[in-house]
Amino acid sequence: MRTKLFLGIIFMIIVGSVSAQGVAASPEYIKQLTLKWEGERFDDGRPHVSDALLERLKNIEIEEAWGYLRRKGYNNQYEGNWKILHPESVMTGRVLTAQYTPLRPDYQQLVKIMGGKENRDTIGGSNSWPIEILKPGDIYVADGYGRIIDGTLIGSNLGNAIYNNSQNGIIFDGGVRDVAGLLDIEGFNGWYRDDDPSYLTEQMLTSINTPIRIGRAIVLPGDLVLANQHGTIFIPSHLAEELVLSSEVVGLRDQFGFQRLKEKTYTPGQIDTKWTDAINADFLKWLRNYPDKDLPMTRKELNDYMNKKKD
Repeated sequence: MRTKLFLGIIFMIIVGSVSAQGVAASPEYIKQLTLKWEGERFDDGRPHVSDALLERLKNIEIEEAWGYLRRKGYNNQYEGNWKILHPESVMTGRVLTAQYTPLRPDYQQLVKIMGGKENRDTIGGSNSWPIEILKPGDIYVADGYGRIIDGTLIGSNLGNAIYNNSQNGIIFDGGVRDVAGLLDIEGFNGWYRDDDPSYLTEQMLTSINTPIRIGRAIVLPGDLVLANQHGTIFIPSHLAEELVLSSEVVGLRDQFGFQRLKEKTYTPGQIDTKWTDAINADFLKWLRNYPDKDLPMTRKELNDYMNKKKD
C-alpha cells in the first residue's frame, strides 16, 4: 500500500513538473526560438509573416531560396523525395509543427494528462489537436519519422478539417490514407512519404510547435514553407523578406541577360560570368525603364535593395 502511494506521489510530481511545459509550446518559448523576428506575431508566439509575402514566395525557385539560405549559413533547410497530391501546384505558408513518435502507453498517458490541462481532450484524438489551432495561411508540418503502415496521420475527414482551418495543406514525413478523398478537397495539397489503408494505431503525438526534423531539414514553428514539385524548403521567418527580394532581383537579372543575349549585345561568356562595370551600368539603366506594374516588388523596395548592394 505504501509502495503504491509512494509511486502515485512520484507520478503526480512528474506530471506537475512537465505540465508546465505542456503539449504545445508556450508563446514565450516560441518567441525565444524566433528571437530574430521583429514583426507582428500570432497569439501563440509564431511570427506573422504577411500574406502578400507568401504570395510573392510562390514565384521563387527552390534553387534560389536554397542558395540564399546557404550563403547565410542555413545548410539544412531542404528536403525532397515526396509524393505530392497536386505536383503542378506551388504551396507556401507559415509552419505549425507537430512531433509524432512510436506509441508507448505510459508516455501516451502523460500526453493525455497534459492535453487535458490545456483543454485539448474535448476535441477528439491527439492527432486532431494540431489541426484545431491552425490559422489561415498555416501549413501543418509533422514529423512522423517516415512511418507509413499504422502511422497514417490523416485521411479525408482530417484533410477537410485542415483545409477548413488553414485554407492550405500539409507536409508529412509519414503516411496518409484515403488519397482519393484527399484529392477531392478543392484547394488542398500535400507532400507526404506514401499512402496506406491502415489507421493510426502505433503512433502518438508528443508535442506541438516545437523544433522538428523533416528528413534532412530542421523546422521551427513560424518558418515559411516553399513547396513545389522539386521539393520543400523551410525558411526562417527573419530571413523571408530579404530572401524573396533577393531572389526576385536575380529573376530580373536573368530577364535582362536573356534579352541582351537575344539582341546579341553580349556574348554568353560575358553574361554567364561576373559582370563588368559596363554590363552592370546597362542593367541598372534597364531596371529604371522597367514598367512599375510588372515589377514583382515595389519600386522603393528595388531601389533600396540596389542601393544597399552598392554599400
